[in-house]
Amino acid sequence: MTDTVHGAAPVAAARVSDAYRWTQLAIGVAAMVMIANYQYGWTFFVPDIQKKFGWDRASIQWAFTLFVLFETWLVPVEGWFVDKYGPRLVVLVGGILCAIGWAINAQATTLNGFYLGMIIAGIGAGGVYGTCVGNALKWFPDKRGLAAGITAAGFGAGSALTVAPIQAMIKDSGFQTTFLYFGLGQGIIIVILAFLMFAPKVGQVPAVTQNANIIQTRRNYQPTEVIRQPIFWLMYFMFVIVGAGGLMVTANLKPIAVDWKVDSVPVTLMAVTMTAVTFAATIDRVLNGLTRPFFGWISDMIGRENTMFIAFGMEGIGIWGLYMLGHDPVWFVLLSGFVFFAWGEIYSLFPSTCTDTFGAKFATTNAGLLYTAKGTAALLVPVANYMQQSSGTWDTVFIVAAGANILASVLAIALLKPWRKSVVAKSQLAA
Repeated sequence: MTDTVHGAAPVAAARVSDAYRWTQLAIGVAAMVMIANYQYGWTFFVPDIQKKFGWDRASIQWAFTLFVLFETWLVPVEGWFVDKYGPRLVVLVGGILCAIGWAINAQATTLNGFYLGMIIAGIGAGGVYGTCVGNALKWFPDKRGLAAGITAAGFGAGSALTVAPIQAMIKDSGFQTTFLYFGLGQGIIIVILAFLMFAPKVGQVPAVTQNANIIQTRRNYQPTEVIRQPIFWLMYFMFVIVGAGGLMVTANLKPIAVDWKVDSVPVTLMAVTMTAVTFAATIDRVLNGLTRPFFGWISDMIGRENTMFIAFGMEGIGIWGLYMLGHDPVWFVLLSGFVFFAWGEIYSLFPSTCTDTFGAKFATTNAGLLYTAKGTAALLVPVANYMQQSSGTWDTVFIVAAGANILASVLAIALLKPWRKSVVAKSQLAA
């Protein structure tokens, strides 16, 4: 709960131990692990839904797009609730909605049924996601990139442990039972975790970091001010163009593998053998998780924009490499892993950059406003499917995605960095 009573000045609380802060972070990570499958597990259900009902792939993938839209576009609203009432209520409701969403999928017999299930799951997952990232940014003003990265890693890597169990259960019990059991199980755990979450009170956390490479404001911008800042829209545009490529691969990993005829080819790496698609999916989840704290930590040292330049450049090269060499099953596994490693860090770099620029007081809402860019990017996933359907190949999709990442890489260093420096300097003068 917030500790300002009817407009009275907040009473400063005693500094809490680092152990307490890390415990709060861990609770957020656990909740993120529980929502990961709603996004990253979806690709395994698509072929079976297609087989059972005979709908075309692009129509089925609208469910994924709707999930991401509702998961992201409502985060500013959920963030406002968190900033006002604390994290517990939003995570509690989120867990219940996640369970209901996949329970609906388990019963669905129409496309609209799946759309509805994924919309409800999306609203729930967004509430949990936005709350946990916002809470991490508030608890760790001194390690913002790392804290946002570790929390986002729960979402990126959280589904790695369940890649094999979900596929096995779909095979043995059918996709409907899998939707029901995983949906209910994950939802119940989120509800339990909600009761353990708290927001920091004034005085409980260290001051904003002092580092020549990190440009951090002392001013707290209201969400209504943030959306009037042109620099916010530059960050938004960059988030969209980098986000779209990764989401396209996330939603279509199995379909791409099937089209390239590598999906069921056994691949052996480091004495482990799996089919190419299972291997790729498992490695992708792990690297997509690891990259978030890794690049978040790097950005705490060398600055956000310098890190963006490196990571987005790697992503552009990775997507191009996957397009050129991915028809070989071993390269498919290795390069899809590289693509996810260079992609996932957007979920630590953008929230921490946003909070550095606009202040911590309304961090959940402001980072939530920026996070809606992921929803906008998801609208491009069906576009990729239509491009692939009309041409019969993935060529154009990969070339456009690679180019977009190179563009974002250049924008980070050439435009965002100098611009953000002047915006923060101006806000310090005004303060």
